[in-house]
Amino acid sequence: MSDQSIPEARTPEAPEPSKTPEKAPKGESALNGGLAESAVGKDGISRRRLLGTAGATGLVLGAAGGAVGYAARPAEATPLASLGADQVMFHGKHQPGILQGLQARGHVIAFDLAAGAGRKEAAALLRRWSQTARRLMAGEAAQQDDTDVARDAGPSSLTITFGFGYSFFARTGLEKQRPVSLDPLPDFSSDQLDKARSNGDLWVQIGANDALVAFHALRAIQKDAGQAAKVRWQMNGFNRSPGATGHPMTARNLMGQMDGTRNPKPSEADFDQRIFVPESGSKDPAWMANGSYAVVRRIRMLLDDWEQLSVKQQEDVIGRRKSDGAPLSGGTETTEMDLEKTDKAGNLVVPINAHARITRPDQNGGAAMLRRPFSYHDGIDADGVPDAGLLFICWQADPLRGFVTVQRKLDRGDALSKYIRHEASGLFAVPGGAAEGEYVGQRLLEG
Repeated sequence: MSDQSIPEARTPEAPEPSKTPEKAPKGESALNGGLAESAVGKDGISRRRLLGTAGATGLVLGAAGGAVGYAARPAEATPLASLGADQVMFHGKHQPGILQGLQARGHVIAFDLAAGAGRKEAAALLRRWSQTARRLMAGEAAQQDDTDVARDAGPSSLTITFGFGYSFFARTGLEKQRPVSLDPLPDFSSDQLDKARSNGDLWVQIGANDALVAFHALRAIQKDAGQAAKVRWQMNGFNRSPGATGHPMTARNLMGQMDGTRNPKPSEADFDQRIFVPESGSKDPAWMANGSYAVVRRIRMLLDDWEQLSVKQQEDVIGRRKSDGAPLSGGTETTEMDLEKTDKAGNLVVPINAHARITRPDQNGGAAMLRRPFSYHDGIDADGVPDAGLLFICWQADPLRGFVTVQRKLDRGDALSKYIRHEASGLFAVPGGAAEGEYVGQRLLEG
């Protein structure tokens, strides 16, 4: 996870109309509170230089000037800290919410189309949703009946992502366009799934680095659904806030373990091949080009049992040191794990059933997923134990080769399985990003 420090915001003085704006002090930028020469226009309106970062990719996603609505600021106002100013672009080759770094707050929500609603209503809904997503991700108010929940805040790295479930295609008469890769996931021995909180016709993922910005988007999406679709289930998650650590670090989950060390990286030659559907030469329909498949699992962590283990026992379950994420075979977090290393007694240093050993791509025919989860905590249940765990979300070009391959291996003897329970599940086809003037899913719904 790529963390960001939050500089102290400062209040710039607005120059007189006849004067040239001051340059930022040497070494400062719009990100750390300094003003560039172009920061103040002739009309005296301060325009934020919005720097959107892609977190794990390190890629600048885009910048925007003073936007309409929430983004407009008078010159004398205190500029937003970098955390609030960060913006992700809605239009692009891939949908937002896949390549960006982990966000501090998230919501995942599934909808079922209303009785009588079909392809026409679905197209109108995706058009509304796409328009709302574009505005909110730019830091603007919703076009109609905005709730003002996000007023005063910037985009805060908001992303909104849309996907289609298996049942969507029958409801809209588009069965011939349903990808084979969207076939239902097989049953796994660790599953105790609640069908009411699984699957759905439509899926929306919302993430932001501010809780109110994320909630504002959630409410807007729900209101936009109108009479066309009804909420099937909705879950809330969180991660560490950017800037909470002294330097960028891999995220930790609620078990205290670093989570995501071996995520595939965009710099790897086969990254796109593993994560995104190619534009040609694929078994998938053309409308899925540059898209991906999201597996969503609500995984309950049995924290009371887990926390009774010693640190050494926890490390043996995972196969990595809890303190720094390094493999038990030695080195640092990114050191390649030595699966053959033994101790003085001849025992494997990384246990044969350690989670990190079993999930390695080289132990699963090269299978890999881009994990982008949120933690969750929904209070204490009737037995007095925490209802907490992981909203596991992973991305891959082929879920059978990615998630299913690894999960089947875990089913056969993962040491971690004793301390977790899969309680909800979903698989969704997430099409490529919408081009300027398009809405998400248009090539499917109007093809």
